[in-house]
Amino acid sequence: MVDFPPRRKPSRKGSMADVPKDLLDQIKELERLFSVDQAKLKEVTEHFVKELEKGLSVEGGSIPMNPTWVMGYPDGYETGTFLALDMGGTNLRVCEIILPEEKGEFEIIQSKYRMPDELKSGDSEELWEYIADCLQQFIEYHHEVEDLEQMDSKLPLGFTFSFPATQDFIDHGVLQRWTKGFDISGVEGKDVAPLFEAALEKRKLPVRLSALINDTTGTLIASHYTDDTMQIGCIFGTGCNAAYMENCGSVPKIAHYNLPPDMPIAINCEYGAFDNELVMLPRTPFDVIIDNDSPRPGQQAFEKMIAGLYLGELFRLVLVDLHDNKCGLFEGQDISKLRKAYSLDASFLSLIEEDPFENLSETGELFAQELSLKASKPELELCRRLAELIGTRAARLSACGVAAICKKKNIESCHVGADGSVFNKYPHFKVRGAQALREILDWPKGKRDPVDIRAAEDGSGVGAALIAALTIKRVKAGNLAGIRNTEGII
Repeated sequence: MVDFPPRRKPSRKGSMADVPKDLLDQIKELERLFSVDQAKLKEVTEHFVKELEKGLSVEGGSIPMNPTWVMGYPDGYETGTFLALDMGGTNLRVCEIILPEEKGEFEIIQSKYRMPDELKSGDSEELWEYIADCLQQFIEYHHEVEDLEQMDSKLPLGFTFSFPATQDFIDHGVLQRWTKGFDISGVEGKDVAPLFEAALEKRKLPVRLSALINDTTGTLIASHYTDDTMQIGCIFGTGCNAAYMENCGSVPKIAHYNLPPDMPIAINCEYGAFDNELVMLPRTPFDVIIDNDSPRPGQQAFEKMIAGLYLGELFRLVLVDLHDNKCGLFEGQDISKLRKAYSLDASFLSLIEEDPFENLSETGELFAQELSLKASKPELELCRRLAELIGTRAARLSACGVAAICKKKNIESCHVGADGSVFNKYPHFKVRGAQALREILDWPKGKRDPVDIRAAEDGSGVGAALIAALTIKRVKAGNLAGIRNTEGII
């Protein structure tokens, strides 16, 4: 998760009147590099549709299109008490969700625990031990029991594991690759469910794993629970992804299960990997540097152009290049702080875009405080324009994934539930993304947008609990498709 500052009033427009020609020329070049026009958006989207189809095929493609074994939406009448565990990029969150008898309602209590950086590249066992420890603390505090083994029954848990994983069953998941800055050896290619369950058993915790889910699938289910026009769930945060409901008959790679062709199944796209072949995305030399210097070069090509983890780094790389090679930006000053990789995050760009003053005084203070740099007014104007270009490109490209799912499923009108720090907090992201959707899908002007991207419900908490409830419900109904431990789930 990228931490953003509180939102402020919409920002002012900058003036380029006092920007010297050499800086203006650089701004024009940056505009050429980072702008994505309507024709390119449509071209990217058409290729995206083909890649979604390829991912569902037996052969597969760069977009994994993982079947999740979530077989349909909630009806709003699910009931019970459930735990949810949310393992994301920055925090570990433990929730207890109560689904009452009232349709579409829920109650939630939750605690957050910082995910220590050393765990992200440490030992696998240490990771699961830490997660089990946080879970134990939560249960002991909220259930006020001294001996956990004395609890009457085990609490069903939905585990939101927000990393690409293939699932032959809803209660297991094989990690395909680490993302979001994680790089723990010995886990990729393994089923994470037994690793997690072993840590639970070691502490004798009164918990049973009912479902392993991705945050994006949870976003889809939680959003549909409160708004049944939601047909796509998206995440635009540290990473990017989408999930939607497909028909089993349209997923050739699960044909051997002989499921009814009209049975629904949620697909976790993992489309941050779109165009890993690099045949379509309009990459700049700075995108190439980010990819080459990342822990996984050649992977997550789309994500590296639009996700919050990379926006600040793109901005930093451009400024360093302008200082070293182009127009002598911050000439004569020590830019050692600016040279530190990933020293700027997306919130830095957010603050620049939200500076309401004509003289960009808040941006100047930001550079002085964070980077010990004194920027002239023309230099601030360039930085402001660069932040706008990077933020706008991210929003416009993000719309291509949503548009591609709509085209693939022939969705003409729906709500899209979106979550993540970039969507919720980055200035103008929603408006820029909506404008790109209009351009891609050729909607008439002056009418309400038929596909409306809205703030999602809590996918990784409430969504995980709902999926645990749905799984238990269908085991009781005898629908055991994609469930491994049928006795342990109830």
